[in-house]
Amino acid sequence: MARWGFIGGGKMAEALLRGGLAAGILKPQEVLISTPGKDRQEYLRKTYGVAAFFDNPRLVRECETVVLAVKPQVLSGVLEEIREAARKHRPLFISVVAGFPLERLKAGLGGVERLVRVMPNTPALVLSGVSALCKAPETPEEDLSRAEALFSALGEVVRVPEALFDAVTGLSGSGPAYVFAFIEALVDGGVREGLSREVAERLAVGTVLGAARLMKETGKDPYALKAMVTSPGGTTIAGLKALADRGFHGAVMEAVAAATRRARELSGG
Repeated sequence: MARWGFIGGGKMAEALLRGGLAAGILKPQEVLISTPGKDRQEYLRKTYGVAAFFDNPRLVRECETVVLAVKPQVLSGVLEEIREAARKHRPLFISVVAGFPLERLKAGLGGVERLVRVMPNTPALVLSGVSALCKAPETPEEDLSRAEALFSALGEVVRVPEALFDAVTGLSGSGPAYVFAFIEALVDGGVREGLSREVAERLAVGTVLGAARLMKETGKDPYALKAMVTSPGGTTIAGLKALADRGFHGAVMEAVAAATRRARELSGG
């Protein structure tokens, strides 16, 4: 029996495959992928040495762990298609599909109880993401640990109660877009002051990456790190004053809140 199966062979599934293989969590001969499109199947076979085809029930029958990595609008149909095989073979299901709570997954799979839900973000595509995980109440702890091991190959993992998953979406799910908007503003500010766009982009990206790494590696909170950069009467405090005058802090907080509300609406909460 193959250990791991992926229903869906898109970008997130490929990121998991690439990261899992590199970390030694996955072995090519123990991975099956079910995805439509002969070209995509051939690409996955040639690139990663895995078995790729399009037969979702077969994959469920042959795998101990099944990762659901399809678009939200097609998941209901997939669940109906694999329900019989799921009820008979009862593998662990790990879902990365946004907007599908565990109870909805359980109902769609005909009462299967081994369920883990994961919310990765887009930097996971370059193995630098952060993923929130939760499990169904009946799911064994070792199943959650198994999911954590795989998603740790994509970056950070954190356990979060499912009731807070909409907040996770509002912060880390949508958060990369807020960071891109901030970088864009930094670049435009640099160009306004005379820098070329190429130089401004390099400075902005390097600054954001370095600041995030400094915080992660020192373990210091944002206030302490901000104080390290801010001299009395200097340039940084002048810039921070401009951000405060224009409601920067509150605007970011409201962005998280607005995205959380929308995530709640989409998931039927």
